[in-house]
Amino acid sequence: MTHPRTGRSRERVLTMRGIGKRFGAVKALTDVDFWVNEGEVVALVGDNGAGKSTLVKVLAGVHPPDAGTIEFDGEPVDIDSPADAQDLGIETIFQDLALCDNLDVVANLWLGRELRDGATLDEVDMEQRTWTLLRELSAKIPSVRVPVASLSGGQRQTVAIARSLIGEPRVVILDEPTAALGVAQTAEVLNLIERLRERGHGVILISHNMADVLAVADRVVVLRLGRNNGVYNVADVTSETLIAAITGAVDHSGARWTPPAATPVPSTAPGRVRPAPAADPSAADPAVPEEAPVDGDTGGTVIRMPRTGSRRLPREDGRR
Repeated sequence: MTHPRTGRSRERVLTMRGIGKRFGAVKALTDVDFWVNEGEVVALVGDNGAGKSTLVKVLAGVHPPDAGTIEFDGEPVDIDSPADAQDLGIETIFQDLALCDNLDVVANLWLGRELRDGATLDEVDMEQRTWTLLRELSAKIPSVRVPVASLSGGQRQTVAIARSLIGEPRVVILDEPTAALGVAQTAEVLNLIERLRERGHGVILISHNMADVLAVADRVVVLRLGRNNGVYNVADVTSETLIAAITGAVDHSGARWTPPAATPVPSTAPGRVRPAPAADPSAADPAVPEEAPVDGDTGGTVIRMPRTGSRRLPREDGRR
């Protein structure tokens, strides 16, 4: 559970409107809206095949969108390649991390961006800057001169995150950063995400773990079958509501999830900054019945399940 954070105005960094993407006859994304503010963690969740990876690859410049617009700092932009994304200040950390196991931490952080002192590499300056960055992230790495292959899963994730910050990005995308990690390593990575928020980065977190999402995210965007199916503020949502949106027990795919205007967004709750939910507040959540009715014939409690009829619980004496 995160501690309350001081509310403050946050400027819009990224806005995606009406994004569509096809692969032959398959519609991977249809009319998707998405936005992120500075110093905000936005979780992108959905079942397998929901379109999460495709949306991230559109943002990272891997796949150009077939429809829709992308705005960065309020200006329309085209992201046609990963180089375009990096030039804008968008860094993506994929699941495989793309680290060189035979190189040490310093070499991995500065690979392709080495600092030079004349004709030779400035190893001293690179090591000093590496330690400075790791301290800012409160990272737990014993030495920056050991091969990455000898580090734990959480430490390797730390190196990948630190490498993405070398270019001072505005938006950092994390694809399943806690997958296959133990409890202690997961906590370490979640602390890193908190540090990214404190540094003012906009963070996009892709995860299937609802506990991780509720622990660090400010807002949750749900995708289902390539469409928006809900935008929720973490302070006002439960894991049951998110699972219902992910599985389709509640269907908001026909609603428009239009981002608010690209202006500073004031805090509406102590410690968190979140846009108002886009869903109709008068619409009841069909996944949560107000009161379970009782069957007059058997005395059993009837639970109304959304769109799938009903189920009857047995009485205490075992009769149905």
